[in-house]
Amino acid sequence: MIIAIDGEIVKKDPTFLHVKTNSGFTYRVNVSLFCSSSVSLGEISLHVTQIIREDANNLYGFKQSDEKRVFDTLVKVNGVGPSTALAVCSTMSPSEFATALTSNSVEAFKKVPGIGPKSAKRILVELSDFELQSDSLGANSYINDTIMALESLGFKKERIRKVLSTCSGTDTSSLIKEALKKLG
Repeated sequence: MIIAIDGEIVKKDPTFLHVKTNSGFTYRVNVSLFCSSSVSLGEISLHVTQIIREDANNLYGFKQSDEKRVFDTLVKVNGVGPSTALAVCSTMSPSEFATALTSNSVEAFKKVPGIGPKSAKRILVELSDFELQSDSLGANSYINDTIMALESLGFKKERIRKVLSTCSGTDTSSLIKEALKKLG
């Protein structure tokens, strides 16, 4: 299984790259629009997910490990294939994805080409426990901290998420205080 690729970009399209490795092989790597816009011809190092089907052997590349984790999580959802998962990665950054899940936002997922209301609800239900834990989330990492703190106090995750979607706090302590008032 291929998990990373280092080489030189010899061709770039909005949805894929041709990466030539030092061994002389050139690989076609499907990428999100975010990844494509952040790279240029020349040296590259990508995190890769390899998906082998009976009729294809495809590589999906990501500059950020968080984006790869979002993709890997989405392809495990029933009814979501690699192209839809890549569309989500092209429409939402990893932090926007985590926020959409935390706030249970069907509308955010309906903005993705190929995802309707039923698919959006299925993604939200199947990924209700998904947490993106990374320093790269910056401002949105306080949401995960708040959820963990409230869970340790005995509140159910579903109820916490519903209450947090109505809160306006911008840091962990203010969000916990506001959520506790609404949960109490």
